[in-house]
Amino acid sequence: MTELPPKYGFVIDNRKCIGCHACSTACKSENEVPLGVHRTWVRTAEVGTYPDVTRRFQVTRCNHCETSPCATICPTSAMHKRDDGIVDFEKDACIGCKACMQACPYDAIYIDPETTTAAKCNYCAHRTEIGLEPACVVVCPEHAILAGDMNDPTTEIAMVISEQAERLSVRRPEKGTSPQLFYIDGHEVNLCPDANQAPSVPYAVERPYTPEWHWPVPAYMVTKAVASGTIVAGALGSMWFVPPLFGIASAAVALLALLVTTALLVADLEKPGRFLLILKRPNWSSWLARGAIVLTVLGALLTAWLGLEVDRLLMSVGSSNGMPNWLYLTVLGVGFPAGVMGAVYTAFLFGQAKGRDAWLSPWMPMHLAFQALMAGGATMLLLNATITLPRATTEGFTVLFAVGLIGDLALRAMDHEVRLSRYASMFWASIAVGIVAPLVLLVAQSPVGNAIAALAALVGLYLFEHAFVMAPQELRNA
Repeated sequence: MTELPPKYGFVIDNRKCIGCHACSTACKSENEVPLGVHRTWVRTAEVGTYPDVTRRFQVTRCNHCETSPCATICPTSAMHKRDDGIVDFEKDACIGCKACMQACPYDAIYIDPETTTAAKCNYCAHRTEIGLEPACVVVCPEHAILAGDMNDPTTEIAMVISEQAERLSVRRPEKGTSPQLFYIDGHEVNLCPDANQAPSVPYAVERPYTPEWHWPVPAYMVTKAVASGTIVAGALGSMWFVPPLFGIASAAVALLALLVTTALLVADLEKPGRFLLILKRPNWSSWLARGAIVLTVLGALLTAWLGLEVDRLLMSVGSSNGMPNWLYLTVLGVGFPAGVMGAVYTAFLFGQAKGRDAWLSPWMPMHLAFQALMAGGATMLLLNATITLPRATTEGFTVLFAVGLIGDLALRAMDHEVRLSRYASMFWASIAVGIVAPLVLLVAQSPVGNAIAALAALVGLYLFEHAFVMAPQELRNA
């Protein structure tokens, strides 16, 4: 019979755990974990009704998932799954994007305050590799923590898993991560941190609010929508008459928005100086790495579009023979799908954030596409306030803007999780300012009214994105 490769895991026997915290203390000492963060900690919950109350303990840490979302989303493979099943990290390759923290359904990852890189329980890999057990196992006075090769039937952990199969449970099995941390007699109140929260308040918080992603992320979503939506609008506008000067302005605005997008992404990194590692050692399973390529291609197309619009202007005054028309149409033709991809790829990135249920909507790609149409139309209407377009062209961009607004409204209505959060007022303000007011202003059909409507829509879009990004981060996963 073929021998199976090692597959390390943990079993926590909750019948024996006394909540002494020796495991978390040993973990800190062994791995030199700084104050304020932890790789292993003990959850404590009191269950029952007085006087029949009991205290339940649960050792909590990285679950070393068989399908590890933190390794999938990491753009540089700094967080990675080893052949022996241990999910490890390489601090020198971490850019501090914090995507792994969003992907973990167990809140097991933290940013080390000394290295400003991601860290977590790594099964004391330095000990395991020389035949020693993790520090937490050695120090537990009740032998409540078991560790070892689950593929070796002679190990204690393998025998316990076989004998206690009916009493074993894992945390959040619905996430499909196949955790390799098993609990004997695990209690729901500890396995599911929100089990005892009122269902009407899914974002009730019992600890300080510490979001991993801050205001640059919602701001990036707005500027990216402007960049991608403007080239989509420009591609559609090529079917109408668009003066070269207007084309230069729209391409320049889109390119500037993309540069700001990149700056915002870098600004939210804990290690901004390592940003280029996304391109130097990309993890192709990560939509952060894929998105970097999408934005690079989009930047090249926007630059080409700007150059071709400048050439059109020079040709109109007789200073250039002009580039062939097919080249202009090709750049904008390719720019259309590139703009759509630039708009929607973030939906797939959020889809890899398994720790944030509100971001996992299957409608998000369509939602971001409508937002890009709105942002692109808004850009064109703002420019039209200073550079006059033919009436038919203006009407075309107005229709594009309105379609984006209506589609955005329909899909915002599905974000009930945000409406139940403490960001509810911001959510409703985003609709009043960013959708209702612009639609009302469009009725006047004036360049100034259209420009005000466009500006209001972009402000409203930021308000919505801020609520959408921040609210789900208040949900406790541990």
